[in-house]
Amino acid sequence: MVVILKNHADEARVKNLTDWLQSQKLMINEVRGEYQTILGLIGDTSRVDIDLIQSLDIVEDVKRISEPYKCANRNFHPDDTVVEAGGHKIGGGNFQFFAGPCSVESREQIIGIAKDVKAAGANFLRGGAFKPRTSPYAFQGMGAEGLELLLEAKKETGMPIITEIMDTAHIPLFEDVDIIQVGARNMQNFELLKELGHVNKPIFLKRGLSATLQELLMSAEYIMAGGNENVILCERGIRTFEPATRNTLDISAIPLLKEKTHLPVVVDPSHASGIARLVEPMAYAAAACGADGIMIEVHNDPAHALCDGPQALTAPQFAKVVTGVEKIREALK
Repeated sequence: MVVILKNHADEARVKNLTDWLQSQKLMINEVRGEYQTILGLIGDTSRVDIDLIQSLDIVEDVKRISEPYKCANRNFHPDDTVVEAGGHKIGGGNFQFFAGPCSVESREQIIGIAKDVKAAGANFLRGGAFKPRTSPYAFQGMGAEGLELLLEAKKETGMPIITEIMDTAHIPLFEDVDIIQVGARNMQNFELLKELGHVNKPIFLKRGLSATLQELLMSAEYIMAGGNENVILCERGIRTFEPATRNTLDISAIPLLKEKTHLPVVVDPSHASGIARLVEPMAYAAAACGADGIMIEVHNDPAHALCDGPQALTAPQFAKVVTGVEKIREALK
């Protein structure tokens, strides 16, 4: 349920209302905008008398919300959420590029790529230290050593870093990471999501391979219900019957998510297709549909990458994508 308060409502009377609502065992998510204050009521609101609340002279309107996600719901929070990390903003008109290799392979590799993608226009360095792989025999990442190399690249270039977490036990290792990524395979690792709800840093939540949009938003809800409202959603392609690409990029998810939630939406065209030559046109489509950012895999030697080489771009190819995306965004203004 959403309670919309009138402009300049008396603070004492607002407190009386919130105290009473809390006495009904309801959690209150208060959002103060420039012209409006909204009280999002979380809990069993079935016995709350809408007419009684509506009759109060400090109340503009009351609406019941049917969707099971409350914190992530745009009805609770009409204004776009802007997530800040490493001195950069994501969402609310702020667009960012996330770029780097699928996996950290060596000091020279990650620092060299970091310098290249920064020069090309990326503001965030992505790179995998812990890698979930389908085969137990595939390269699993460098682990804690890979994190140290990412932090070294951050120190060398000044770029904030984003990397994937796989286990609650690893949370202490991510103290100096700017954005923690939850990969598609862990989107419904609810124990991990609960713990990340208590972490004071942005969480980059990727859509599961076969997850609906509501399931994605419910996973975001787990994090936000724990107190961490800095969640970034990522559309990275879903599994369909089409074998021509690794996954199928759900372009329609971008405007739909924009309607349903106030959270920023980033698109990963690299994982969506698994084919380097398709990354550029899909990045353009994502920008045209209103994405808040794009995550692209970039490698200095894709042919010899230890992980996902076929979908990685070179630095010059990435620079071309950045230029094209910026032209599209400018044309849409």
